[in-house]
Amino acid sequence: MKIILTILLLTPYIYAKSNTEKIGDFFALAIPLTAYGTTYYQDDEDGRTEFYKSYGTNLAMTMALKYTVKEKRPDNSDEDSFPSGHTSTTINSAVFMHKRYGLSYALPLYAGAIYTGYSRIHSDRHHPKDVLAGALLGAVSAWYFTTPSKHFNITPVVDNQYKGINMSYNF
Repeated sequence: MKIILTILLLTPYIYAKSNTEKIGDFFALAIPLTAYGTTYYQDDEDGRTEFYKSYGTNLAMTMALKYTVKEKRPDNSDEDSFPSGHTSTTINSAVFMHKRYGLSYALPLYAGAIYTGYSRIHSDRHHPKDVLAGALLGAVSAWYFTTPSKHFNITPVVDNQYKGINMSYNF
């Protein structure tokens, strides 16, 4: 726990220039750790395995594209702009949580992931297409490898005629 806390507190601030970038960097670590930690909280070994497959595939595809496409960053700092790794990992984790445990678990992670994508564009680290490609990679890999949990789920339901919540337990 001490090592994870140290990483969360120190790593995002090494290179970040603005507060927006610092918050986005924090989410890039906190959101995947939250998704992974939830598999322990739920005592969900199958979910953990699915997270490994999803996150690992996403990371491998993102890195392969970064080092083959060689697109310059908007700030001209290097040539690994496409796709956004921050966005791909945060969206991957949010979609994993959504598909595995339900929308109510994923909503805060989606908000943080969207902010992370925004922060990458705002801080001139990525072009909008880099962020969109990262989001697509993350979402597809999570959707492909993740199955719904056999746990209790609560999901908001909104329709033209009613609003409420859906509670379910998969056997």
